[in-house]
Amino acid sequence: MLQRPRRLRVNPAMRAMVQETQLQASNFIAPLFAVEGEGIKSEISSMPGYYRYSLDLLREEVLELESLGVKSLLLFVKVEDDLKDNEGEEALNPDGLMQQAIRMIKETVPNLVLMTDVALDPYSCYGHDGIVENGEIINDESVGFLADMAISHAQAGADIVAPSDMMDGRIGAIRIALDTAGFENVGIMAYSAKYASCFYGPFRDALDSAPVDMDNIPRDKKTYQMNPANAKEALREVQLDLAEGADIVMVKPAMAYLDIIRQTKDISSVPVSAYHVSGEYAMIKAAAEKGWLNEEEAMVECLTAIKRAGADLIATYFVKDIIKYLQAQG
Repeated sequence: MLQRPRRLRVNPAMRAMVQETQLQASNFIAPLFAVEGEGIKSEISSMPGYYRYSLDLLREEVLELESLGVKSLLLFVKVEDDLKDNEGEEALNPDGLMQQAIRMIKETVPNLVLMTDVALDPYSCYGHDGIVENGEIINDESVGFLADMAISHAQAGADIVAPSDMMDGRIGAIRIALDTAGFENVGIMAYSAKYASCFYGPFRDALDSAPVDMDNIPRDKKTYQMNPANAKEALREVQLDLAEGADIVMVKPAMAYLDIIRQTKDISSVPVSAYHVSGEYAMIKAAAEKGWLNEEEAMVECLTAIKRAGADLIATYFVKDIIKYLQAQG
């Protein structure tokens, strides 16, 4: 035989030499969950090994992430129920949990890129990403509020705002609002192709942000998040966000949408991110706990697949584990 592909697989050194896809610490975004209080490190029951932190312990966590070589953080907050309403007014509180956390993180690790979640669901008494009116999640009024939220995050020190809401036109509105307020250098990471996925369940446990079960209120997010059956629609969403000024575009979830990541990479003029979401993390953890697969090998294989598909950046709850693994490999 003239062609023997196995020649390039004969030993670890050979395989490493010809490896096409390389993972490195700078590829990963570390999601963080902040809560009110002091001395709190609370494990999320459906996300074993992942925690909510009060700000004092969150400071220690971001210092550890920096020491590992993490370059970017994505911040979420769990809002107390008595602060929630339909308009999300607490989201604009300059002394709110998000704003306090932003200031603390930028003071603690000023050289890390801090991204912040922009959506109403953590603040909504209905658990939706926009304002609810007559049983509908209304778009344009929600967009105006999201733009105000983005400005509030920028004022507190965010480097990049990350609208995760999937309202139409919000990237352009946020870009104009930031520029008008003097924050031309604050970037936007758009959740451009965010699907109405069942894999978000553990995340909603973490933030207590699931849609409420009430009459006349949608029990899911299918009127604004995308139909999992659609690919062309995802590319349209990406193209719209690019035209409106997105600096990074995202596909979410990741593992069930590798084809969308690849197609997005092919058309995008900006970096592509992918979110390896809570349900994808929880599946690996649960199967490993049962002894049905090797957790480390599954983690590496999944994250390699996401990067191979075209993701420049990957948000993952395995961030510390994968970086420690890469360091051990030398």
